Amino acid sequence: MNQQYMLQALEASRQALPDCQPNPPVGCVLVKNDKVVSVGYTQKVGGNHAEVEALNSYDDGLDGEMEGVTAYVTLEPCSFVGRTPACANTLVKAGVKHVVVAMLDPDPRNNGRGVAILESHGVKVDVGLCQAQVSAFLTPYLGKS
Repeated sequence: MNQQYMLQALEASRQALPDCQPNPPVGCVLVKNDKVVSVGYTQKVGGNHAEVEALNSYDDGLDGEMEGVTAYVTLEPCSFVGRTPACANTLVKAGVKHVVVAMLDPDPRNNGRGVAILESHGVKVDVGLCQAQVSAFLTPYLGKS
């Protein structure tokens, strides 16, 4: 795990504002062979979440080679279908095998469920990298969607 990648995801999340509201501004960085290969952030309501944006902009994309790709995400991937599909399932289907999450989503619809989906499909999940920095930024935006 590398803090610089999570901090880059945090910077990406800032780009989501104000368009993503009331959804939280989330950032995602895809890393392969110690190189950032894609960055995404939450789009306007009803649009893609950060994980999907990063996957879509990755050259090999959703149908490509995901071997060795690690996703760094500022907030736990969502586990429920709302206006968009569940990001945890999208990461699984894309073939991502390692996800690093800064903080769990306190939303009762998700809290731990996104991580559980990932782990139940054999995805390695690490939680807590840069949690203090990400929480300081994200907390005012949580619980509003």
